[in-house]
Amino acid sequence: MRQDLQKLKRVLAAVVETMGYELVGVEFHTRSVNPLLRVYIDSESGITLDDCQRVSHQLGGVLDVEDPISGPYTLEISSPGLDRPLFEARHFDRFAGAQARLQLREPLDGRRKLMGRLLGMRDGDVAIVDSEGREWRVPLERIEKARLVPEL
Repeated sequence: MRQDLQKLKRVLAAVVETMGYELVGVEFHTRSVNPLLRVYIDSESGITLDDCQRVSHQLGGVLDVEDPISGPYTLEISSPGLDRPLFEARHFDRFAGAQARLQLREPLDGRRKLMGRLLGMRDGDVAIVDSEGREWRVPLERIEKARLVPEL
C-alpha cells in the first residue's frame, strides 16, 4: 500500500493545493470494519471546520471518480493540530528546535520510541537530541510515526 499511498497522495495534493491549502500528509488505517483515509491540511491562516468540509466535498468527488481504494472507507479531513504529524524531510527541517516524538518501524539501539528536540535533517537522516543529550540519527524511511510535542 505504500506505493499506492504515494500515488493517492499526488492525486489528493493536486486537489488540495488547487484549493489554496497545503497537503500536510495522508494516513490510511485499515481496520476490521471500515478503513480510514485521514488527510491533514493546513494554511497560513489556520484551518476551520468550513475548510475541512470544503476539502472533504472536493476530495470525495475526486475519489469517487478515481476510485483508488476498493470497498467502503471513511474519509476524514483534519488540521494538523498542536501535536502536528511530521511526514516529510521538509517538516523535520521546518520544525527544527521543537520537541518531537518518533515511533520507529524497528528498534534502533534497542529503542522504538524516541523523544527529544529536533535538529532537522542531517545527511538524509532525521536528527533528534533526547533528554540525556544523546543525538540520534534516524533514516526517514525507518520512522513509522512522528509528531510534535506541544510545549504549552
